[in-house]
Amino acid sequence: ILKVQSKQLRKLVRQMTESGRKDEEPEDCTLCGLNPCLKCIKPDILYHLGLSTDTTDFPKVFGDVKFVCVGGTAGRMESFAYYVMQEIGLKLNAATKLRDLAEGGGRFSMFKVGPVLLASHGIGCPSISILLHELIKLTAHAKCVNPIFIRLGSCGGIGVEPGTVVISSEAVNGNLDPVHEIMVHGNIVQYNSVLDGRLAEEIRSSHDSCHNDYDVVIGRTLCAHDFYEGQSRLDGAFCEYSPDQKKAYMEELQSKDVKNIEMESLAFAALTTRANIHSAVVCVALLNRLNGDQITTPPETLKKWEKRPQELVSCYIRRTLYPPSSDSEPEEEEEGDKPVPEAGAGAGDSKAAEEE
Repeated sequence: ILKVQSKQLRKLVRQMTESGRKDEEPEDCTLCGLNPCLKCIKPDILYHLGLSTDTTDFPKVFGDVKFVCVGGTAGRMESFAYYVMQEIGLKLNAATKLRDLAEGGGRFSMFKVGPVLLASHGIGCPSISILLHELIKLTAHAKCVNPIFIRLGSCGGIGVEPGTVVISSEAVNGNLDPVHEIMVHGNIVQYNSVLDGRLAEEIRSSHDSCHNDYDVVIGRTLCAHDFYEGQSRLDGAFCEYSPDQKKAYMEELQSKDVKNIEMESLAFAALTTRANIHSAVVCVALLNRLNGDQITTPPETLKKWEKRPQELVSCYIRRTLYPPSSDSEPEEEEEGDKPVPEAGAGAGDSKAAEEE
């Protein structure tokens, strides 16, 4: 179904195929700190993804995953899947569509394009934490090696121009502490929510190589637990603080290097850190919260802005898969070329998951 569109892709597939033919045992999964009970759970049902270790061969379907990208809505992630496919040189038959691998769960959507897995996470820390628990288990069952997790989305900016892309250095709570708190057995448990600084810089440097005409900044991200009062908005159904109090709070955030506000980064940063996963949060600011609360930008402009994290992350993935030192640009297959076996790691794996 999928056609190989570049020499780099053929090289990539060949490396994956050869690595699978080695005599030694496959390298162990690099995730750590996971639930020790998982080894005893047979089968392990990933309920919200509609997958089970009893019916899906996880190493076969997901073992080549190098990047896991998550975002709010199913439509946005499906669109991003097709964009990534184009960027890394894969192509679907005109009559074929990517399958939603999580369709059976009825909660999230998930697509696979070569070594890139993409999933929707809904709104807020509770929703994304459910997805991440199951995605982390998925990559563990698949024995993925050093997967990189990236959250893409939109946010409210703090002192940055609308349309600016913000890469998070760390996620902080309402007290501006980089910790994610959960209640376990009636006790509050805290987990570190600092993100991978090196990965953030690598993603930002991809912006320079792609010559995009918008700003990319790195800074702290305030993660709120609701959209209105938790973000000090004045336009919610309830508001028990004054405009002056809101203004003072926004200015305090700016003075402490908080660049944006969103609703998922605490759980994302904490869970990936616990699993020893390199991760990043890349969001576009839809407005500057110092200047207002409501989004009045025309829809067509918002759509362009919302693609900016996708463009930036796709550029990073492309540069990682095909380093600049290798052959420069992908070349299309000549008419007589044959597709490389196992290249169908996108829709092909979607079909495989369905049949497993």
